[in-house]
Amino acid sequence: MKQYFAFVKKEFRHILRDKRTLLILFGMPVAQILIFGFALNNEVENAGVAIYDMSGDYESVLLQTRLENSEQFYIERECQTTECIEEAFRQSKARLGIILPQNFGSDLLNGAKPAIKIVSDASDPNQAQVLTSYATAIILTHVKGRATVVQDVPIVSAIPRMIFNPELKAVYMFVPGVMGLILLLVGAMMTSLTIAREKELGTMELLLVSPLYSWHIIFGKVTPYWLLSFFNAMVIVSLGILVFDMPMNGSVVLLIGSCLLFSLTALALGIFISSKANSQMTAMFVSMMGLLLPTILLSGFIFPIENMPLPLQIVSNIIPAKWFIMIITGLMIKGSGMNVIWKPVAVLVLITLVLGVAAVKNVKPRLGE
Repeated sequence: MKQYFAFVKKEFRHILRDKRTLLILFGMPVAQILIFGFALNNEVENAGVAIYDMSGDYESVLLQTRLENSEQFYIERECQTTECIEEAFRQSKARLGIILPQNFGSDLLNGAKPAIKIVSDASDPNQAQVLTSYATAIILTHVKGRATVVQDVPIVSAIPRMIFNPELKAVYMFVPGVMGLILLLVGAMMTSLTIAREKELGTMELLLVSPLYSWHIIFGKVTPYWLLSFFNAMVIVSLGILVFDMPMNGSVVLLIGSCLLFSLTALALGIFISSKANSQMTAMFVSMMGLLLPTILLSGFIFPIENMPLPLQIVSNIIPAKWFIMIITGLMIKGSGMNVIWKPVAVLVLITLVLGVAAVKNVKPRLGE
């Protein structure tokens, strides 16, 4: 064990002496979590609306005031034709159009159903659906409230309740995804360069003829990065809680254990890549380009896995970030315990063991073997 600890100490000194490594380890994750956390946001705020009010009565003005006072919309222009709404879309001044019919107020007072048209700019289909949903909710709430007041007849209505994220904050979804993405990419990239660097500089032969065993080399390379990656994970979790108001409803001990496990998974993946690559350029290309897109597309970070074709759903099971995101979401947002997250934890343990054993086998204990 003295040889192992001496090797770890040497690796620590090597890492702390390299300013570029420290910048990638600590600077990039903090910058990325802040950029992604603030930039990745699908919430609607201050969207311009073009109103074509064919009624012009008291009730239609009240509805316009309700829209104007919401955080999601503002009245960008008042139109007299439907072409005016389309022109507002072409000029990118408005993203939603609302057409209020004639006799809107009298129909509402008489208990009829006034037909309100909502027109959206579908050049961005996702944004159009979100805007339409927000506008429909505001209009229905207003109409039901006014109908109750005017007719003095109680209305039976369903009251939706959002649990775990009542304010529908997008950051609750993005922060766990960004944590998984950053920890996996940075951890895998940094460790993938270690053995590849030794091969490229020709110092790998010195290690192989030394009294060190294969596991000394592998774990000696991994241990410093594991501790630094764990520190990195704690910084990212702290930023999520302090900067983005992420809740921490579950066990802190389980969160720490999960971060330690996922950091080890990322490092095992990096060591496996490093044991296969013959140059730093190859190792970096595989760890960045080979992991970036699959992690973003198949981890459930942005796109729901349930909506993907069955072959892609099967492939997504080997993406470590998918399981880590499930763990973090369960622990931080839903307050889940080990009885719920045991499956993703078990999958991460299995992936780590497979990659670790494969990496050890790929490093020959002696030259010529």
